[in-house]
Amino acid sequence: MREPSDSSREPRPRAPRRWLLPAGVLLAVAWSAAAFAQAADAPAGADSPGERPPSADLFDVAGTDDILKLDIEQLGRVDVVVPSLDLPVTTVSRQQSTVGRSPAAVFVITSEMIRRSTARNIPDLLRMVPGLQVARIDANKWAVTSRGFNGRFANKLLVQIDGRTVYTPLFAGVFWDMQDTLLEDIERIEVIRGPGATVWGANAVNGVINIITKDARDTQGAYAQVGGGTEERDFAALRYGGSVGEGFRYRVYGKYFNRDDGYSPLGAFDHWRVGRGGFRMDWDLDRCRVDQLTFQGDYFDGTTGVVNTVPTPAFPYEQTLAEQTPMQGGNLLARWTHTDSEDAGFSLQFYYDHMADRDPNAGYDQDVFDVDFQDRFRLDARQQIVWGLGSRWVRLDSLPTFSLVIDPAIQRRDLYSAFLQDQITLVEDRLLLTAGCKGEHNDFTGFEFQPTARLVWLPGERASAWAAFSRAVRTPSMAESNNGRLLQPPAVSGTPSFPTLWANTDMRSEELLAYELGYRAQPSDAFSWDLALFYNVYDRLRTFNFVNDPMVDPLTFRVGNDMTGETYGVELSWNWKATEHWRLSGYYAFLQMQLHAAQGTAPTDENPEGSSPQNQVYVQSSWDLADDLEFDVSAQYVDSLPSLSIPRYITLDARLAWRPRRHLELAVVGQSLLEGHRPEFTSDLLSTRNTEVQRGVYATATWRH
Repeated sequence: MREPSDSSREPRPRAPRRWLLPAGVLLAVAWSAAAFAQAADAPAGADSPGERPPSADLFDVAGTDDILKLDIEQLGRVDVVVPSLDLPVTTVSRQQSTVGRSPAAVFVITSEMIRRSTARNIPDLLRMVPGLQVARIDANKWAVTSRGFNGRFANKLLVQIDGRTVYTPLFAGVFWDMQDTLLEDIERIEVIRGPGATVWGANAVNGVINIITKDARDTQGAYAQVGGGTEERDFAALRYGGSVGEGFRYRVYGKYFNRDDGYSPLGAFDHWRVGRGGFRMDWDLDRCRVDQLTFQGDYFDGTTGVVNTVPTPAFPYEQTLAEQTPMQGGNLLARWTHTDSEDAGFSLQFYYDHMADRDPNAGYDQDVFDVDFQDRFRLDARQQIVWGLGSRWVRLDSLPTFSLVIDPAIQRRDLYSAFLQDQITLVEDRLLLTAGCKGEHNDFTGFEFQPTARLVWLPGERASAWAAFSRAVRTPSMAESNNGRLLQPPAVSGTPSFPTLWANTDMRSEELLAYELGYRAQPSDAFSWDLALFYNVYDRLRTFNFVNDPMVDPLTFRVGNDMTGETYGVELSWNWKATEHWRLSGYYAFLQMQLHAAQGTAPTDENPEGSSPQNQVYVQSSWDLADDLEFDVSAQYVDSLPSLSIPRYITLDARLAWRPRRHLELAVVGQSLLEGHRPEFTSDLLSTRNTEVQRGVYATATWRH
């Protein structure tokens, strides 16, 4: 945190101890990997970590495809298992790989983990990911980030749904109240902590979240769910999947939910009510599935409640309003995939995305059209090439208010990109080097260059060590890089002196240099663990600079790039199959941030040091009490957020599910059971009233056939 001082602020010297962590971790990883390799080379018995039966697949009892095809009664008879290093992953390198061979900090939320969770939305699902910071601001707003710099408009995390980027260029963040789908239809969520800019582009700085929904062939038949409770007031969903001929599959769905207000001693008006519908069609153009077409789309319409304190031009110069904010949007996506072999093929994707929000502080209409082409082929026996081209056109129509003006109100932004990545086998089945770079041209800062080099060592079939160096940038948002301004309510109530933040047409991109190390192992069928360490160096971070002009209000600021910083941390996750029907999993995440703002910037610029928890612990228990009875419990400890005055807390969620019939599941879920209500975060930039998370209970009835 910023230390009060009357002297001029100079960048603080870097403490020598910051370099001890990467050096110590490097030695620890090298020692652990060498010890594991020595054990793997020794004669192995039936329980030896170095031996893996040829028949072993993704799970002890079934592979991913098999599990997706099981009905709910069969799922109840599947033993609780530990995910292996063979879990499929595509986000790291834009081609099919596995967790074990991925030179990145990757975590996969599977469809079974989603089914057994207590979450009713995507942000709450992400709480189980090590290294992510997830906090609710009110009943319909979240702050979600990876490895620091959290906020409602967290601007260093790229989020995708089926290849469609939902990172908005308006405020450089994700509007989580608009991002949703039928959770039952999610195949997996791949989360990369650390930069992914080489293949995904600017703004994939601290992480990438890739939400992948199921192929239509895996959602055949009917699905229906109804439920309600104290906070999740009422909700319903219906989906049907069918086929035409042998190669054409489709599904259609609709859902609705109504979430109650949060808690505030001043009164709350932050409900969340949305209806959503969509479809997906997958067409195999030939029997061998060489060419496949996917066409899908979604539409949503709803309202969110918000209590805003806004400045006004007349006395008392501020007003607090409780308003319903309409929002709506939709998208269409088409993808052609051609597969020549396991190592060769290409894809061509188009999507259109529209969002409209009538927030009284920051209303807008946004249209995005994106084209993406990707090709992969094997150059020789040791080199696998992936390359691609992309273009994105964005049109933004902002709705000026007294408090917020984006000038010009109608803006067009274009992005053109190309990337090339080469995976080189240095030692067969032992050492792999991945090197690549992405070049982008945008209307904010011109050309950006984002390279990476990643090395993975496989000492045995059940272990891998990796290291990576990457450069990534975060380009300025439309709100930051124009001629507009943002007025805050008066610093002193009843006076016409508004703290004012002006945009800056000369904003530059924020820059990250990231150093990462990791080691993961599955020493037995019953236990696996994953360790990731990182050291990040940031330059040109966004600041709010005082405007030193005697002719303007002293509370006037302009956006700038006058802060540097370093972050480092450790993320350790584990899975343990305690018995045939009981699995325990969890993680510990540590984060340290040190920021250095130049003289003349706002006192709050270093607040991100205290807006992400330094320590997080998560534990989950999944227990099959009987073939038709499941009991799931999850607990999380989150450290305090000093800059936001948020105390540390422990939360506990539980789920009990019973299947009285083959296709019917009844469940009761309790959320935040340890306390009546708690704060998790506060709003930034916009003066929105925060509310606290309340204890809640809801019940569901689900039919799958």
